[in-house]
Amino acid sequence: MENLVQIILLLGMAVAIMVAFQRLHIPSSLGYLLVGLILGPHTAGPTVHVTEFKALAEFGVVFLLFTIGLNYSLPQLHAMRHQILGLGTAQVVLTTAVVTVLLWLAGMNVVVAFVIGAVFAQSSSTIIGRQLAEQGEDATPHGRLGMAISVFQDVTAVPLLILIPVLGAASGMDALAGELAWAMAKATLAFALVFYAARWALRPFFHMIAERRSAELFTLTVLLVVLAAAWTTDTLGLSLAFGAFLAGMMLGETEFRHQVESSIRPFRDVLLGLFFIGIGMLIDPGTLPRIWHWALLGALLLLVSKIVVVALIVRRSGMDAPGAWRTALLLAVGGEFGFALLAIALDASVIDAQTGQIVLTAVLFSMIAGVLLIRYNRAIATRLARPAAEIPPLADRLAGLPAPQVLVGGYGRVGHTIAVLLKSRGVDFVAFDTDSKRVRQGQVDGHAVLYGDIADPDLLAAARAERASLAIITVDSHAVALRTVAALRQHCPHVPVIARARDLEASAALINAGAIHAYPETIESSLRLGATALRMLQIPTVDIDQMLQDIRDWDYQPVIEPPVKEDAK
Repeated sequence: MENLVQIILLLGMAVAIMVAFQRLHIPSSLGYLLVGLILGPHTAGPTVHVTEFKALAEFGVVFLLFTIGLNYSLPQLHAMRHQILGLGTAQVVLTTAVVTVLLWLAGMNVVVAFVIGAVFAQSSSTIIGRQLAEQGEDATPHGRLGMAISVFQDVTAVPLLILIPVLGAASGMDALAGELAWAMAKATLAFALVFYAARWALRPFFHMIAERRSAELFTLTVLLVVLAAAWTTDTLGLSLAFGAFLAGMMLGETEFRHQVESSIRPFRDVLLGLFFIGIGMLIDPGTLPRIWHWALLGALLLLVSKIVVVALIVRRSGMDAPGAWRTALLLAVGGEFGFALLAIALDASVIDAQTGQIVLTAVLFSMIAGVLLIRYNRAIATRLARPAAEIPPLADRLAGLPAPQVLVGGYGRVGHTIAVLLKSRGVDFVAFDTDSKRVRQGQVDGHAVLYGDIADPDLLAAARAERASLAIITVDSHAVALRTVAALRQHCPHVPVIARARDLEASAALINAGAIHAYPETIESSLRLGATALRMLQIPTVDIDQMLQDIRDWDYQPVIEPPVKEDAK
């Protein structure tokens, strides 16, 4: 009964804090950490003591690694081997190496320095993804690359699940080499066991289960596979999470991957929440007056080392300087998986409790600062980046161009098509895009395509947007389109704006923001399909055109599906 009361207290506190954090758009992982801090043994008030809590929390990392394995099967890793595989691995290795060397030179034990470097190398996919979506930058080149690298960091951290416990068990370099070789041999054996079991048994086994058409049975089977794989690696002296990751990789090659992920998600989210609560319980606010300066230095080391390393490797991969700095600023934030590595290191006695408090607080500080770096990444990157040779200053790019008759925002699939149509009729236009590859492609196509954000007031002034006859917004991101329409309305309210919209809801939002027309792609494609069908049925073209125009004039109301009403009882 006592445990039941504590569980209710834990769940009640978690629900209350998560509701508040979601309303404030704060990442859920920070909310769980706060729950752990409040209910932990180091703060005043109620404390949760549930014997099985630590074991349950550990399975949060197990299911997290299983989900990551689903998304990184062997064929997918092979397909990503050039860009994301190389950049993700280089980022983790170089960041770990830089932090390790700096801490070792400062007098820290090399093993402890290595573990801290590995913890600092992780970035928060949750914080990055949520913040980019809110800012409308999730579809930008730096946004996509930053998210891909942050997710792939979790894969590169898998070897650390093997290595960190070995560092705690070995007592010398000779012993370390022997323990590491033995651990790698066991990891290879575990991989072989799971790999061949999956190839020979898992696919037929899941086919048999799927034929029963029972969601309950399917979920039980997934749980069985995850726990069996985790038990296999645990029996071999490796981590539970490593076996779950291997099982996820094997199931990721099957046609059941999406259903498996859907079935396991509720267990993963709840148990991962418990894991972060457990991490929060490790935080001791009483030590903050003694360690805050060391934690602040640690957070500074984490942020600066990752920004410099990521900017260098992304720049060398071919991205322009502003994009490289923006990607680096996204990845500077500390990561939740770093907490998992820190917990393993503490359990293996690789680092002591005092150092663990400093590292834990440093990662928390970096998460708070990282949110600000992501939010203002464009302004910060503009100051950090020198003008790239392939992208001259804005004034130089616009100097020889007449005031455009049409401004085009975005040179993707839709923007390219509009550019072709405008040029074919001799209409002067200038298109802007923040992807340097699209800019170069536009220039190869013979179009006036320049690098820049059309929502930037300085760019609009330099481009003499107030003299344009029309502005056309074709960007993919709805948030970016809204921001661009608002900027155009403020800078040059007399210039009419038409925009591309994802659906009717996005169309209405763009019109409310000031667009004259916003064409919803989903409905327009349906209208084109219907018009083709009517022409094939010998309906006069003039009648079809009039009908389509009437539908557009009525804001698509005639073709909107009415809400389904329940039968009156």
